[in-house]
Order: sequence, then C-alpha cells, then structure tokens
Amino acid sequence: MNKLKLKSSSMLVVGDVMLDRYWFGEVNRISPEAPVPIVRIDRREERLGGAANVARNAAALGITTSLLGVVGEDEAGNIVEGLLRDSQINSYLNRDKHISTIIKLRVIGRQQQLIRVDFEEAPTEGVLRDKLSQYNTLLPEHNVVILSDYAKGSLVNVRDMIASGIALKKTILVDPKGSDFAPYTGASILTPNKSELRQVIGDWKSEAELTEKAQNLRRHLNIQALLVTRSEEGMSLYTEGLTHHVPTMAREVFDVSGAGDTVIATLGAMLASGKDLLEAVEIANRAAGIVVGKLGTATVTHDELFPK
Repeated sequence: MNKLKLKSSSMLVVGDVMLDRYWFGEVNRISPEAPVPIVRIDRREERLGGAANVARNAAALGITTSLLGVVGEDEAGNIVEGLLRDSQINSYLNRDKHISTIIKLRVIGRQQQLIRVDFEEAPTEGVLRDKLSQYNTLLPEHNVVILSDYAKGSLVNVRDMIASGIALKKTILVDPKGSDFAPYTGASILTPNKSELRQVIGDWKSEAELTEKAQNLRRHLNIQALLVTRSEEGMSLYTEGLTHHVPTMAREVFDVSGAGDTVIATLGAMLASGKDLLEAVEIANRAAGIVVGKLGTATVTHDELFPK
C-alpha cells in the first residue's frame, strides 16, 4: 500500500467526541472503608476517544483526516484540540458552553482495568444545528464519511447527514448504536458488533439463521453492506448475493476497547484509497488483530499493517 495514495485520499469523521483518561497505579492493599482495592496512582495518560479515536486511527494510517464534533468550553476540550493537532487531524470542533466535554476515566492497576467513570452531557440544539451546516460545507471535500455513533447525542441529525452524502455519491460508513437502525437507512456500510446486531434482529441459533436475518436487515435498510465484528469469531460481511466470513487474526487479546474504531477507520481508509470491499475488510480484520494486543484505545500504524 502506497502511503502517497492514502495521503491523496481524505476522510471526514463525524460523531461523539470524547477524551479518554487513563490513571495507572499499584494495588497493594484493600481499603479499610469498603472491600475495594486501593490504587496508588503514579502515571496518567490522555488519549482521543469515541469519534476522535476513529479519526486518530485513520490519521495513523496516513490518510488526510478531518473531525467534526462537539466538545465543551473547558480544559478537557482544550486537551482534545491539542491531541488532534499532535495527530495531524483537521479539527472542526464546535464548542458548546452549556456542556462539559465527554470524559471516560479508566483506573488501571496491575495492567487490569478496575473501574471506568463516565462524565457526559448531550450537546445543545443550537450547536447541533451549526454542526449540521458545517457538515454540509465539509462534505464535498472528502472521499469517505464515517459516522461514529456512541449514542451521546451528537448524531441526532444522522438521517440528514446520510441524505446529503447520498446526494453527493459519497461512501458513508456508520458505526451504529441502539435497538433501531432505521436512522441509518441508505448508508453504504454499517459495522455493528454482534451484541449491537442482536439488539436489532434478535438472537440466532445457526449461521444460516444469522445470514438470513442479517441479509433481511441489510435489504430493509437499503445499505450496500453489513460488516459484523464478532470478537473471537472474526468478522462476517453481508452484501447482495455474498456472505463472507473472515477468521480472527488476533494472536493475543489484551484489550478490546476501541477495536471497533480501528476496524471502521481502516475499512474507510482502504476504500478511500481504491481497495475493493473484500480486500478492505481483510485489511481491517488484520488491523483489529493488531490493536487488541495493545492496552486501551490504541492505533495501528501503516508500517504495522503493511510491513516491508
């Protein structure tokens, strides 16, 4: 894969922007106040999370990446802006003075996550209107669009966003959430994990039943492809007339957080560079196998994915 070919492509990532905070420490005793471990923090890290992690993964592969989302007028929002600059991501963040930036705080002791604390508020209506206008302005400049939905309120206008993308013949990938995928009707590709898909189509007792339900959903939503990430079972791709299973490539699973972000970012980057869908899925699966061997929301570099 030629880096220059990726660099000449462009991706617009839109969705719920977060700041991931990691507090690392030692656990040597149990609290006398309650049966919980005491963690003595000795190191802190801050990383891009949510839609910002999708953008970070895309940029790490070398594709020109822009991020559109909402953060608060606060310290965490400033940190997100700085991390985007460090990752060479074009930032189009809307500042909402009425909310705080979404933060996921993970406390880790002995290389194990002990607790996650979430701070989140939905963006206000006025800021979301401004974001939709900005989206329509940015859309013509990008080859591929990724809508990263974490159900935090930034994609309430997702129907309008997809409609605008269809009108301009853009490739639109969606990482969906919730028990109803109807708002994503008309998108190019949906990338749910198996638990997210189960919320929509119910359980299945066999591969044949899963294929039938998945294909029915794909046709009902009028989407070109449904890519289901299935943890240790790998991935399954459903398109018109094709069902394609890809086995997992993970040698050692250390942390699955953010793996879905890596999959959709890699898939979008490969499609933007001209790869066909099957090859793009194979490469995205390889990227997932690499990233789950790392701690926390991590990325895969171009050289890791395409070693010389």
